[in-house]
Amino acid sequence: MVTGMLGRKVGMTTIFTPEGLAVPVTVVEAGPCYVTQVRTPEKEGYSAVQLGFSEKRHLKKPEEGHLKGLPKLEHLREFRLDEEAAPAVGEKIDCSIFTTGELVDVVGVSKGKGFAGVVKRHHFRGGPKTHGQSDRHRAPGSIGATTTPGRVLKGMRMAGHMGHERVTVKNLKIVRAEPERNLLLLSGPVPGPRDGLLMIRKAI
Repeated sequence: MVTGMLGRKVGMTTIFTPEGLAVPVTVVEAGPCYVTQVRTPEKEGYSAVQLGFSEKRHLKKPEEGHLKGLPKLEHLREFRLDEEAAPAVGEKIDCSIFTTGELVDVVGVSKGKGFAGVVKRHHFRGGPKTHGQSDRHRAPGSIGATTTPGRVLKGMRMAGHMGHERVTVKNLKIVRAEPERNLLLLSGPVPGPRDGLLMIRKAI
């Protein structure tokens, strides 16, 4: 059985439970996905399937050969199988593999923030605004040692590129599953912008 699938973040909204509680949810368009390749223990050493999601207009020649007889799929990702019986190439996978109330792990790429300083990126306090400090309010301060070890240590928290990283949010509850519309309503936020690619897996 396939343990996950690909999807697209639609956005966030609020739904109400039968008890009248407002629950913020993320709407995810989950599938449909197509099995594009099957990994076997005899050949690759493990059991997995490669799934394709979201059709596009044009493919490159190698992609056309790999997806021969299948739709023109844009995104390909691999998912492990939880048992030996694997689906066949070309089989369609929809979000009916998930049920309401189930827990899932969601993997996405966070929003990129560009080049950020230490106050925004690492929550530094900043320097004093008095005693002659005119332009050091958001500066990192000293970064190096003196004679020992006489260099800037690796991993020092400094300014740099922020965001646009692979992020996994674990144990999100499926508040509502709608296989007929290929929609999953997940409790809480998931990483990435609207229309961002997501990997939804059954929680470990």
